[in-house]
Amino acid sequence: MTIASRFLGIALSAIVLSFPAIQAQAADKPLKIGVSAGPYGDILREAARLSEKEGLKAEIVEFTDWNQPNAALQAGDIDLNNFQHRFYLANQSKARGYKLAALDESILVPAGIFSKKYKKASEIPDGAKIAIPNDPTNAARALLLFEKAGVLKLKPNTGLSATILDIAENPRKLQIAEIDAAQLPRSLDDVSAAFVSSNYAYLAGLPLNTALIAETEVAEAKPYFTLIFAAREDRKDEAALKKFIAIYRSQPVKDFILAKFKGSILPAW
Repeated sequence: MTIASRFLGIALSAIVLSFPAIQAQAADKPLKIGVSAGPYGDILREAARLSEKEGLKAEIVEFTDWNQPNAALQAGDIDLNNFQHRFYLANQSKARGYKLAALDESILVPAGIFSKKYKKASEIPDGAKIAIPNDPTNAARALLLFEKAGVLKLKPNTGLSATILDIAENPRKLQIAEIDAAQLPRSLDDVSAAFVSSNYAYLAGLPLNTALIAETEVAEAKPYFTLIFAAREDRKDEAALKKFIAIYRSQPVKDFILAKFKGSILPAW
């Protein structure tokens, strides 16, 4: 055997011997799970605490902009996210060319119409300003709920694809402001009523049972307040992702949600 061959053999042996160490290091790397800032993160942190006991480390990454978690997921900066319903995921994926997959359901986050000025939707006066989210799928949810409250009427068969252009009747001549979802609780100081998702309502100290009307009263809205886990299409079957989701969807996490959020946020399983 030549000296060159001997050195090549030694080098190959070193690579083979080091491969388990590389695998162990990769296995040690925590899952990164993206979430919008707020109570969703509290639930994920509880699941991460439990998953670490099962040998699976998870790091929760919070975002303040709803556009960021899917962009980070597509880029590979995070491994999973949990902040959206499947329609938001589908719309954003189509608009931006993302290759993302919806996985299991996580929680129910019904929204409500809240007001600091009125106790009933019927009290909202002519010419008042109301606020809805500025993203298409959640704006449709808001318009449907305002229709259910009796303050406006949408064109037939628009339902959960509705936009402000689909308002057929606005007898009170309401002004409609489209605002970032996270800012809607703050808008209550300036508007007569606003559509607020329960995660932001919870943070703002607005219990769902104080809403003028809640989405739980609109049966067809349920898919729009059921959140899901999402992963990249090419990673959706990875064992570590499935294991974390199974731990999240366990009885201890269900008990945590019920005790902490007292009906404002509910387990979806």
